[in-house]
Amino acid sequence: MSVLIRKYKLPTGMMREERIDEPERIARYMRMFEKDDVKKLEAGQKVFIEKDEWQLLP
Repeated sequence: MSVLIRKYKLPTGMMREERIDEPERIARYMRMFEKDDVKKLEAGQKVFIEKDEWQLLP
């Protein structure tokens, strides 16, 4: 089962990590990425969108 990890900074300055392991939510988030970013995620690389860091782990 894959896990999509999102790291982001709160307005207070604290870093937060969200682990998404539900296949439906992962599929929904994957639609917001561009094709190149999806390929990077599927290869296990980190992708940055604005200030958020995303990584897909198998």
